[in-house]
Amino acid sequence: MKAAIYIDPANLPRMRASTVRRILGHLRPYRRQAALGLLCIAGGALLNLVPSLLIRRVVDHAIPAGDVGLLLLLCAGMVVGPLLAGFLQVGQRYLAAFVSESLMLDLRVGLFAHLHKQSLSYFTHARPGEAISRVMNDVQGVGQTMSSAVVAGVESGLVMLSTAGLLLYLDWRIALIALLILPFFIVPTRRVGRARKRLKRRAQAQLAEITGILSETLSTSGALLIKTSGAEAAETARLAGKCSQLRVTSLRQTLIGRWFQMMLGLFESAGPALVFAAGGLLVMGGYVGLGTVVASVMLLKRLYTPASKLAGVHVEVVTSYAFFERIFQLLDLEPAIKSPPGAHRLENARGRVEFKQVSFAYGSDAPVLHDIDLDLLPGRCVAVVGASGAGKSTLAALVPRLQDVNGGAVLIDGHDVRTLELGALRAQIGVVSQDSYLVHASILDNLRYARPGASQAEIEAAARAAQIHDFIAGLPDGYATIVGDRGYRLSGGERQRLAIARTILKDPRILILDEATSSLDSHNELLIQAALVPLLAGRTTLVIAHRLSTIRNADEIVVLEQGRIVERGTHRELLARRGRYAHFHAAPEARDSEAA
Repeated sequence: MKAAIYIDPANLPRMRASTVRRILGHLRPYRRQAALGLLCIAGGALLNLVPSLLIRRVVDHAIPAGDVGLLLLLCAGMVVGPLLAGFLQVGQRYLAAFVSESLMLDLRVGLFAHLHKQSLSYFTHARPGEAISRVMNDVQGVGQTMSSAVVAGVESGLVMLSTAGLLLYLDWRIALIALLILPFFIVPTRRVGRARKRLKRRAQAQLAEITGILSETLSTSGALLIKTSGAEAAETARLAGKCSQLRVTSLRQTLIGRWFQMMLGLFESAGPALVFAAGGLLVMGGYVGLGTVVASVMLLKRLYTPASKLAGVHVEVVTSYAFFERIFQLLDLEPAIKSPPGAHRLENARGRVEFKQVSFAYGSDAPVLHDIDLDLLPGRCVAVVGASGAGKSTLAALVPRLQDVNGGAVLIDGHDVRTLELGALRAQIGVVSQDSYLVHASILDNLRYARPGASQAEIEAAARAAQIHDFIAGLPDGYATIVGDRGYRLSGGERQRLAIARTILKDPRILILDEATSSLDSHNELLIQAALVPLLAGRTTLVIAHRLSTIRNADEIVVLEQGRIVERGTHRELLARRGRYAHFHAAPEARDSEAA
């Protein structure tokens, strides 16, 4: 099992204007909610300034004049202003949460859909847990940034501006002293931001590695491999090592933030002391009233606290930029196999499949198929046999474009499959492979995967054709039985028959059976072969098989050897030639399957 590749924090890209514009583009559908939230923030910021103005009136006018009515009115205003601001804050938080949750919904659905546009080669080469980490963890980071850091940044900025404006209105000299402290909140943030960005990216890479280990080892297949290999201790130690690395990185990131906050707290304490000292001298000299000094000191918290938050927001926004980068990197990945512009939509296919001078290789590896010429006429059954590695399954994968040819062409009804709309092409093709995958759901849900709108009667008819209905009906929960992860609550033969029933329900024009009976015992194989007879009637069928008993009645049998067709003909014709097919037929495993 391989872990996710480590991302070197020394090679982090800088923030780019194009990426920022792209982020804003994803927010455009929610600009009305964002604008309304901005108005709520601005209104709350202004209303929270009211108590400072009123307390100046209390100290300088109401108390010296002994005006009880004015005093009570001003005190009431000190309560009403923040109360109204609180209502606006509730609305603002709801709007911020709505925008962030909607953005996460869009990104997750978009990422999921885009991932399923990728070819099979993407999934075979992708790092374990990488795609899941981006869909879950990275998108969650985006949502947290939107709902907390960005909103806090906007709110802090408006509060700072409005508070600075009011301080200048009260007395420019006191305001100047208060504002002199602000650079000490802002200057250190750049260096701290770079350090935390580096640690954030490192933690994200380490978390992806841990996700990869968990997704591998906690799956049914992974757990089975670990148990049969006795690797529990080794895998636990591997996970512990990765988690220890993440702990060290997270602690370093936390300590950077704590020291930074302690330094900011020092400046928050020094500000009021300086204002009281300077303001006291101004009051003693008769330049300002006591109420102005008291109101100014009250405003300092509304100046320095947002400044502290703004510095932290700057750090969070910079460190969270990695989330957007990783998401966009995946969204920008072009599918290797996709529908071309102006693709022809194949409907009501007759089912003729032609391979014309087809060659194929996986990447830069040696070719797997060489100059394959093969014609499957509508309604005919062609079987492909050969030793393991001869290229049989690769040949079958070219029909639904799970892979694309390197040379030549695959045609359906005279159309090159690369010119067809991909969804419509695959709707005409049914595939039953040797690895029958079932989702963790009920038997009914697994069967309806092929045709969601199928009725119960249609589902049961397909199950009867696949010789699996009686087994399902005998279960305590019948068709509502949960099959478990990858269908491991069922035997291999039962899973295979469910996969065949699912394909029968799809009712495809072209059928591909890739070792479709490989997991069945002799009795069940005979049942399936009997069920396949009416299913194959009128359909173009490509059968891949090792067990020769499954293909005796094929209209044509093709023998592949090292990616080339070396023999072709009917079962009787090939036996009479005493060539490669006859050699396969004479092998002990072939004789066993014939006897069965």
